Amino acid sequence: MTVKPTPLKDCFIIEPKVFKDERGSFFESFNYNTFKKHTGLDIDFVQDNQSISQYGTIRGLHFQTGEFSQAKLIRVAQGKVLDVVVDMRPNSETYLKQFSYILTGENNHQLFVPRGFAHGFACLSSEAIFVYKCDNYYHKASESGISYKDEALAIDWHIPKKEQIVSDKDQNLPTLDSYLNS
Repeated sequence: MTVKPTPLKDCFIIEPKVFKDERGSFFESFNYNTFKKHTGLDIDFVQDNQSISQYGTIRGLHFQTGEFSQAKLIRVAQGKVLDVVVDMRPNSETYLKQFSYILTGENNHQLFVPRGFAHGFACLSSEAIFVYKCDNYYHKASESGISYKDEALAIDWHIPKKEQIVSDKDQNLPTLDSYLNS
């Protein structure tokens, strides 16, 4: 496993060692001891989630607040997504900075997103299976988010506007400024 820092504090790209032969391939998607050794983080994942999206789908930017905030280990089992994170931690040296990365079922890369980050993704392939581990349980009352189309963030989702598929809930998330001043 190779762990690479991103421009955002405590956020890492993880490249597993993939073994391939005539039968196919194998890789270890998570090993607590290896993860801790390479990141220095003691994470106890308690929930796994999976979503399937079609081309043009944008989900996010989501996060949970307070004691229910979540760290996530994200990967794509099939397809291709643009994964986007925003550091929402006021005391972080990378506060309000963003980072995006292409995750695919081909590259098997993973993105570790620490607690206190907003997260979203766009499906860039005809279909994508998106899988992630969380270190805290989903808690509806702690659910929050910021608009995927916030002009201050100016995220390029790599999908033409007319082809974007976004839920009503995500269409109505507040701008970053509205969220910070509420």
